[in-house]
Amino acid sequence: MTRDPADRTCPLCQVARGTEFFEDSRDYFRCPNCRLVFVLPRQFLSPQEEKRQYDLHENSPDDRRYRQFLSRLFEPLSARLALHSQGLDFGSGPGPTLSVMFEEAGHAVDLYDPLYAPNKAVFGRQYDFVTATEVLEHLHEPRQELDRLWACLKPGGWLGVMTKLVLDSDAFSRWHYKNDPTHVCFYSSATFGWLAEHFGATFALVGNDVALFEKARG
Repeated sequence: MTRDPADRTCPLCQVARGTEFFEDSRDYFRCPNCRLVFVLPRQFLSPQEEKRQYDLHENSPDDRRYRQFLSRLFEPLSARLALHSQGLDFGSGPGPTLSVMFEEAGHAVDLYDPLYAPNKAVFGRQYDFVTATEVLEHLHEPRQELDRLWACLKPGGWLGVMTKLVLDSDAFSRWHYKNDPTHVCFYSSATFGWLAEHFGATFALVGNDVALFEKARG
């Protein structure tokens, strides 16, 4: 697994080179600084191949089981929100559902998805909360995207994310989550700790795959 070291620069902290972590049909590196596990860009799917994968998703607000899955983020985040908050669902996908759940609870939610709701005007607005469910693992440039989302939050606002977490290399070797070819970044609790420090935020893990980050009030 010999690579040009320049290819291994961590796409999140951008200050360290990844070390070899695991290999199957792709090569995985782990950042010694923020502990992100990542795939090299040369092994990403093409945009056309990615869209074919995403078009297979059949999520819908009418699907009770999907709502139950999203409730792992919806419930702890909604408990922290003031009435009539304004939110952004980033990476809403072809069947937006979390936004519907928040709207049913009395909040207003804008959508952004690069394929299905490409409204870049949302990044010029300020929100009380931003959600990214099953999105972070797809990001080719996580630092750029997460910084952009953080800039959209009002002081005291919340970023809620859902993504399955890396445990160790042994568990990773058996992990179905890495087998999705659109998954290129894998986070751990240590990665979220780095991210909170980067943002100057407080964060809490509120489940096996859900983290909430609170922006300082000023």
